[in-house]
Amino acid sequence: MNAKPKILVIDDDSQIRETLDALLCAEGYQVEVAETGKDGIKKTEEKWFNLALIDVRLPDISGTRLLADLKEGTPKMRKIIMTGFPTLPNALDALSKHANAYLIKPFVIPKMLETIKEQLALQADEDTFSDTRVEEYVKSRAKQFLDQQKS
Repeated sequence: MNAKPKILVIDDDSQIRETLDALLCAEGYQVEVAETGKDGIKKTEEKWFNLALIDVRLPDISGTRLLADLKEGTPKMRKIIMTGFPTLPNALDALSKHANAYLIKPFVIPKMLETIKEQLALQADEDTFSDTRVEEYVKSRAKQFLDQQKS
């Protein structure tokens, strides 16, 4: 049985947090919210999340700086930057710091949901690829071992 994907919403705007929480829960996701970058980091230290939606402007840290902090502790988590202040330098900064996607507020809900689904699918593909690579490695090492035993 597959667990529902877990999404962390990090945004200082309570209306956005509440709206995303309700919308994503209605879509079948498990959702937690954080008001600050520090709170978001704490939550990722306590639980594993498939994906984080991160506001670019937080009261204690920039969303792009938070990307780097989260990458260290949760490298497989997909990270989507959200901003109401889209600029090319802003987007390039986010992508250079390993954002997996970039969404502009106010959201076009179907586009946002599609972006989340795409990112979760990419994560699942990466996990499948990793599992396959491990299995191939184990099989090759077992074959080498058996070949050595025969010699």
